[in-house]
Amino acid sequence: MASDSKPTINDVARIAEVSKKTVSRVINKSPLLSEKTRERVEQVIADIGYVPNPQARALALRRNFVIAAIHDNPNAQFLVNVQQGILEGLAGSDFNLMVKPVDRNSPNITDDIRDFLVRQRPYGVVLLPPVSENDEIARLCDDLGCRYVRMGSVRLDEAEHTVSSNDREAVCEAVSYLIEKGHQRIAIIEGPKGFTSPQERRAGFEEALHSAGLKLDEALVRPGSYTFESGVAAGQSLVEMADRPTAIFACNDEMAIGAMIAARRSGLLIPEDLSIVGFDDTPLSSHVWPSLTTVHWPIVDMARTAALKLIAPDDVEANARWLLPSVLIERSSVVPPAAR
Repeated sequence: MASDSKPTINDVARIAEVSKKTVSRVINKSPLLSEKTRERVEQVIADIGYVPNPQARALALRRNFVIAAIHDNPNAQFLVNVQQGILEGLAGSDFNLMVKPVDRNSPNITDDIRDFLVRQRPYGVVLLPPVSENDEIARLCDDLGCRYVRMGSVRLDEAEHTVSSNDREAVCEAVSYLIEKGHQRIAIIEGPKGFTSPQERRAGFEEALHSAGLKLDEALVRPGSYTFESGVAAGQSLVEMADRPTAIFACNDEMAIGAMIAARRSGLLIPEDLSIVGFDDTPLSSHVWPSLTTVHWPIVDMARTAALKLIAPDDVEANARWLLPSVLIERSSVVPPAAR
């Protein structure tokens, strides 16, 4: 091999005394090899500094070295966190990330995703909620031989195909915390219809009330869309009530912060006049004043784990791990209710 030329797959095969096809199998992590052969080829690759050609690998595998995140989610911070987690999982590999938005309400969503998978040939896909909750799309990926992992608030599939949080239990803990502080008139700002996460979070909210012997007052329930603006609108409606709540649980941080703004516009102090709890633990939740008590949703870790399940199918620990629990983060936006 000339000193000024880059090592090739042929050089690896010659030095390791194996076929070019065997080298390709090592590079593509095929299980059809003995450990001794794999180690010998990997050592030669390291010794001569051979760097595999991703285009050639893509042709050999009939897949691009791309992981696609397929989503229909209105929350920008959620998407930022997902992208961070997936990119952390892909770090040091040949893989890149592609983000594919879809319309979950379209009657053609399955056909649209089929066209995308056939045309782009991604190595694997991360299905984000609520798209991940569609069993037909998961079956489509399976039929096309495309690796997939579904992220959600509940377990949606076999462990190798899913990463989940425990939203219901986490919200139950958060609302129980408010009740322990002495709050009984607790409002909820819900998430958008068609998502499992708002259903799970409302279920956790109701479970906490029931455990404390409290009844859900439907007058304290407000719709939301996981956006700041919907939080402002819901919060304004709640604080204008004659018998307003002493605490609000919002199904995400953006809406919780929107409710904080609405309360301040009405002259209320937080937390003295109104306690507020969110869900997500976004960076902004610790920067607002007072800092927001919230549920830490491990979305970055979930996305990182999803990526590893796709690109490291032999990683037993990554593939067995499917539940990443959410935990309550106590900050400054909750105190016992003031006497009225």
